[in-house]
Amino acid sequence: MNISKIFGDFATVTASWSGKPVTFGLAALIIVVWAVTGPLFGYSDTWQLVINTGTTIVTFLMVFLIQNTQNRDAAAVHIKLDELIRSVEGAHNAMLDLEELTAEELEAFRYRYEALARKARETLKSGGIDTACDDVDAK
Repeated sequence: MNISKIFGDFATVTASWSGKPVTFGLAALIIVVWAVTGPLFGYSDTWQLVINTGTTIVTFLMVFLIQNTQNRDAAAVHIKLDELIRSVEGAHNAMLDLEELTAEELEAFRYRYEALARKARETLKSGGIDTACDDVDAK
């Protein structure tokens, strides 16, 4: 097993586990216990440092775990959408890797699709149907 697979599996399990209500309840319980023990420790700097350090460490590590899970999920969704585009007759294969384009290139595509949407809404308003497969370059 390679480290990427091990980390990916760990990240998936941890992200799934951390999103459960019982985990939230456990975290809330820790905060309550910490708050209740404040008077016992005289609200000392060490008492405050315990919660600050604990939450900082957990937050820091969770950012990387959740980001890994989201990156893999997003990649899988892109691949699935690419397969749908590839397999639908009339779909534009130029759409397969849009996530690799610059912001300006994406904006140009978005403008063309907004034009198609405007045209389709106008067609609907005049009693037509909007299920036609119009050209992407529609103005």
